Amino acid sequence: MSDVLQAGRSRAYPLPRREVAKALLAGRGEALVVAGLGATNWDISAVGDRADNFPLWGAMGGAAMLGLGLALAQPGRRVLVLTGDGDLLMGLGSLATIATQRPDNLALVAIDNESYAETGMQATATAGVVDLPGIARAAGFATVDSAVDEAGLARVLPLVHGGAGPVFIAIKVRLESLPLVMPPKDGAYLKDRFRLALLGPGAVAA
Repeated sequence: MSDVLQAGRSRAYPLPRREVAKALLAGRGEALVVAGLGATNWDISAVGDRADNFPLWGAMGGAAMLGLGLALAQPGRRVLVLTGDGDLLMGLGSLATIATQRPDNLALVAIDNESYAETGMQATATAGVVDLPGIARAAGFATVDSAVDEAGLARVLPLVHGGAGPVFIAIKVRLESLPLVMPPKDGAYLKDRFRLALLGPGAVAA
């Protein structure tokens, strides 16, 4: 591991990720929520499993684009994507596509612990020089901000739930190992459950 990456990971960010997830979801209202695989999946499940949550399994790098498709298909609903730094780094091109499409109902939140938590806590590039808000800003997101503490979190919450989209928020969180709180693992069940919650009876074939 490089000295630069190690220095980044040694910083003691004060925000615990599950408390951040709880704060983000407390004000969601009728927003549809997509969670990237791994830690953000467990985070939203710890807050409470819901039919209008769509947690990803085995789809690293796909959360942002799934959120984009959903936002374009449902322009009358707020769409909130919660994903990790590792997931987002795998699909950085999604930021350019989202900014180009400019969905005003989409908010993308990167929960950044500077680590690949699911594979052994290896450092990600955000532990060094990579600036995710800077990339989103350069791509052309309408609203970009970040948070590293309670004051910053309080500032960005209104942007997540009502800022002009597309919104990009990066929140630095403490590096920690937490108990897994898993949603159902059956992908077909999750898809059907989400379709029924969104579109009502008849959305799923009998």
